[in-house]
Amino acid sequence: MTGSPFLAALGSEGPAAGREKDMGLYGWLIGSWEMETDHRLDDGTIHKSSGEIHFGWVLEGRAIQDVWIRPKRPAPSTMYGTTWRIFDPAIDGWHIIWADPLNQDYSRQIGRADGKDIVQIGEDSRGLKTRWRFTEITADSFHWIGEERSSESDPWLITYEHFARRTAS
Repeated sequence: MTGSPFLAALGSEGPAAGREKDMGLYGWLIGSWEMETDHRLDDGTIHKSSGEIHFGWVLEGRAIQDVWIRPKRPAPSTMYGTTWRIFDPAIDGWHIIWADPLNQDYSRQIGRADGKDIVQIGEDSRGLKTRWRFTEITADSFHWIGEERSSESDPWLITYEHFARRTAS
């Protein structure tokens, strides 16, 4: 599908004119990354794996889309999903929509800056509250922490941690 009319219509060279400032919260992610993942299982064990992430401008630069793949290709995937990040000036925040059709895992969140971090809060398709955080952000690395809880009164439980390093722009 490389070079296809669909990919040409989806992809964009950069943010839409006049939207550059708004797109900055996630715009630094554009490019390719490798990651090491810790998945914390219910029994307390930690499953370690590696993977890749690719971020790009889409929809005439009005959104950022990514693809998260674990493990790295060409191995058979255990996770293969995508996120759309769309800035909404009416809420001064971002709509975050995650879909992993391989695992039937879906989530909607609102993302905003929180000091030097980025925090996304929402709910997944199981009805659990979710909080995803980008921390320790540099131009070439970040730490992504995925947390969930059943209700507002429950403590956040870390389920995933991704340690990412930039590989290409």
